[in-house]
Amino acid sequence: MTRQSISLTKPNDEWLRAQVESEEYNSKSEVVNDLIRKAREIEFVRAKLIAAEQAGFSDRTPEQIRQDVKDRLKNA
Repeated sequence: MTRQSISLTKPNDEWLRAQVESEEYNSKSEVVNDLIRKAREIEFVRAKLIAAEQAGFSDRTPEQIRQDVKDRLKNA
């Protein structure tokens, strides 16, 4: 694991310290890594949503969509 040195504003440092003191995390590094993971997940979901929107709308009915999913699950 690589080590980094970062500068934090006082409010951010206090918030990080509070997260560790709450015993939800063991260290400030753990908090920062969790925040980065969450940000990456948000980026992933956002990219998927944008791709879906750009793909356009379906003319299938909800029942047709459900049936397609059921068929795919049976064949998986």
